Amino acid sequence: METSRSLTTDRGKGTVGSQPERLTSIDALRGFDMFWIVGGDDIARALGKWWGTPAGRRFADQFEHVAWEGFRFYDLIFPLFLFLVGVVLPFSLRKSLTGAHPRSAALGRTARRVVLLFLLGLIYNNLLQFNLANLRVTGVLQRIAICYGIAALIFLFTKVRTQVILFLAILVGYWAILMFVPSPESRAGDFARETNLAGYLDRHYLPGKIYPAYYGYGDNEGLLSTIPAVATTLLGVLTGHWLLMDRNRWSKAAGLALMGLACLGLGTLWGRDFPIIKILWTSSYVLVAGGWSLLLLALFYTIIDVLKLRAWAFFFVVLGVNAITIYVASRIIPFDDISRFLLGGAARLSGSFGPVVVPIGSVMIEWLFLLHLYRNRIFLRV
Repeated sequence: METSRSLTTDRGKGTVGSQPERLTSIDALRGFDMFWIVGGDDIARALGKWWGTPAGRRFADQFEHVAWEGFRFYDLIFPLFLFLVGVVLPFSLRKSLTGAHPRSAALGRTARRVVLLFLLGLIYNNLLQFNLANLRVTGVLQRIAICYGIAALIFLFTKVRTQVILFLAILVGYWAILMFVPSPESRAGDFARETNLAGYLDRHYLPGKIYPAYYGYGDNEGLLSTIPAVATTLLGVLTGHWLLMDRNRWSKAAGLALMGLACLGLGTLWGRDFPIIKILWTSSYVLVAGGWSLLLLALFYTIIDVLKLRAWAFFFVVLGVNAITIYVASRIIPFDDISRFLLGGAARLSGSFGPVVVPIGSVMIEWLFLLHLYRNRIFLRV
């Protein structure tokens, strides 16, 4: 873990021979994503109940994962983060390709980050309780670590064309595995929650405890589903290449939007035969989530980095530049309890709006904590 007193800010026009400009839109979009992870989802669900209308219930439903097949806004949160992990790779590692930094140094930093992220994930899963029989080895940070490491190696040792081929090969290959390889307990092409191939492999070969949200049939971040998650990160890498090209910014924004629409359309069509299932991270899910991720990046990039309308994004930037910090801190620091202590009375006096007050307070306390770090230029990175 590193503590930095300044942002790693790159300056320049973004041409091949210069250092790229740091894009505020990427930090803001990462912060937008983190907002829903660290409490924005609780606010949305509480607001939906407070409205008490069918539209309010439908709004709140968007902040619950689909039980199995389908797609809601909440199913975008994790792939959006992985996508952004990939987007920043060309910005952070391109010096190793130009010879400005030795490739061995980049490999060393990548290995260190993978190990530290994986270790943080284990700590998040209660490693320090030393109850190894009930330890969940997989998790969000662990999947980020694996996908980051593989995507970084691909970026460092292959050209863009090869990266495109690998992205497509992963999507098609994963489809072929699930479509044509049967599990010992079922037939080929079985996408049922109880009997699919990925779940079988998790139950029989995944070390550690299986995440209960999958009802014991597999793991949300299981073995086989990590393969297409790498494709999500690779889509981000290809997007980073696009943003680094020496093109007009309006052209870049348009390209992001067009590619987003293309991915969304192709993923939706593919989903008719290859279901959109987040837990299995199906190839159709990769494209649908990637399409929405590209469209969101196009929106943030246009507003923040093309039109230069940045003041509104400060709230999200504060969250985005210390994303891993607040993710881990929210596991350790009882922000909800602090909010109840400070705002419990106000919640009772607010009548039917009371259940919304505490979640809002919790997010604001988290944000003020990160604002303190931001103002003191403390940015924790692995």
